[in-house]
Amino acid sequence: MEDPRVLLGAATRDDAAVFRLGPDRALLATVDFFTPIVDNPADWGAIAAANALSDIYAMGGTPLFALNLVGWARDRLPLELLGEVLKGAAEVAREAGCLIIGGHSIDDPEPKYGMAVIGEVHPDWMLTVAGARPGDRLVLTKPLGTGVLSTAMKAGVLLEAGMADAVRSMRTLNAGAARAALRVRVNAATDVTGFGLIGHLLNLLEASGVGAELAFDALPILPHARNMAGRGLVPGGTKRNLEAAEGRVEWAPDLSDIDRVLAADAQTSGGLLLAVPAESEAALLAALREERTPVAVTIGRVTAGPPGRIRVAHRLGPEPG
Repeated sequence: MEDPRVLLGAATRDDAAVFRLGPDRALLATVDFFTPIVDNPADWGAIAAANALSDIYAMGGTPLFALNLVGWARDRLPLELLGEVLKGAAEVAREAGCLIIGGHSIDDPEPKYGMAVIGEVHPDWMLTVAGARPGDRLVLTKPLGTGVLSTAMKAGVLLEAGMADAVRSMRTLNAGAARAALRVRVNAATDVTGFGLIGHLLNLLEASGVGAELAFDALPILPHARNMAGRGLVPGGTKRNLEAAEGRVEWAPDLSDIDRVLAADAQTSGGLLLAVPAESEAALLAALREERTPVAVTIGRVTAGPPGRIRVAHRLGPEPG
């Protein structure tokens, strides 16, 4: 799109589109929706809302308003059930200070729910996937494994109680993580969703022209996720993420197939992945703990190259150079 007001569009693989309104104000726009991933309708609505809002926070922005997107099998599912979905979403939107001021619904044999969200950001303060520098630390703010756990629950292998930690994490807004990132001034940011940790990190590395090393043992993994992955309960999106990463990720030989699945697992409403200068790492971790993010953990570091490549081992080796 050739227009000077479009600061970021689809070509950059950032989390939201950015449209400049003036020298000190820009609009953020994003959209996301999906089919049910949990049995409780209010939890589904809350998770879908938090997931859609996450793209605004990943850009360092503030959500303004949202429009509901609904696909509903009106002849098979009672509208009261849809009311529970919308109620759960409204609770999360209220927590975010985001107004829901409209939307659109269609008759759909497979239920779907999500939001189109509009936010704002100062053009000089927005977070993007470009800007990570060699030596930066990579920090994650939510645990991994929601894709595997959701697949296990749909298959009837995992009870709803086994999803409690995952649901709590997915319902949590990334607002606090964004505040901490802005306060400390990180160099790059993205949120971890459908492309998994590996896929979203690759996007960040390619945009920044750098590489990375990950410490698998530092990755926060949700309870039951390893067990479920070991039983073959792996979503199709996770398998596609591993295929897409082939040739761009160097896995240590002692990392198992299950380890690879967890590192590439397709997430819903995941945390922020932040690249922060090494001298600011402690300040960022402290700020994240103050904001009570689900986790606050350093999982790796940015390297000079090869650009757009990741090396994954159990632990990080000595500092380069």
